[in-house]
Amino acid sequence: MKPWGRNLKTGLIMTALVMVTTLLSSCSLFESKINLPVVRQTEIPAPPEPPVCELPYCSTDLSFPHSLITNPKIYVSKSERRLWLVQGTVLVRDYHIGLGPSPRGDKYFQGDGRTPEGEYFVCVKNSSSQYHKSLGINYPSPKHAENGLACGVISYGDYCSIVNANDAKRLPPPNTRLGGHIFIHGGGSFMDWTLGCVAVSDIDMDELFDVVSVGTPVYILP
Repeated sequence: MKPWGRNLKTGLIMTALVMVTTLLSSCSLFESKINLPVVRQTEIPAPPEPPVCELPYCSTDLSFPHSLITNPKIYVSKSERRLWLVQGTVLVRDYHIGLGPSPRGDKYFQGDGRTPEGEYFVCVKNSSSQYHKSLGINYPSPKHAENGLACGVISYGDYCSIVNANDAKRLPPPNTRLGGHIFIHGGGSFMDWTLGCVAVSDIDMDELFDVVSVGTPVYILP
């Protein structure tokens, strides 16, 4: 065979190989011509988020029967001068209050004129209080005692006395430098006149005293 004939044959073979390679590498050969229906997965809607209550209650019923108020919680809003009695998530009573002469901020030591902030509980009820009737709360709490001990404000003996009283759900000793004898009591809510207690009217105190028991949670908010 002549050289030009071999070159022609070789060229034809190479062209054929290129065409075959191109065809095999093309996705069009393997694509189905049948348009299959697209199956979409049914989207299950997420459950609605529960309502967020910025207040410690979600609804109000101030006419809620007095006799049906059981296991309430007490919320004290110092900034709004209000005491809220909450049953479950329902505000059932709303009382105006008076505080100490320096109500802003947590209580740190005896004589600072401040009402403490945080979580407490009623640890004593006094039906013969100097201010009509009263509900004592467990201030100073173990947290205050721990901070006071760390800062050198109270002794280790004072710390133990406070912690032991809280464990026994008794009124903590009032004679340490942290102060004490913090009560919710009567006497009127016309102004900030207490030494750090929470004061309401005598009529409101009668109602509170009747439905609140030892162990009732008390939340004092700024």
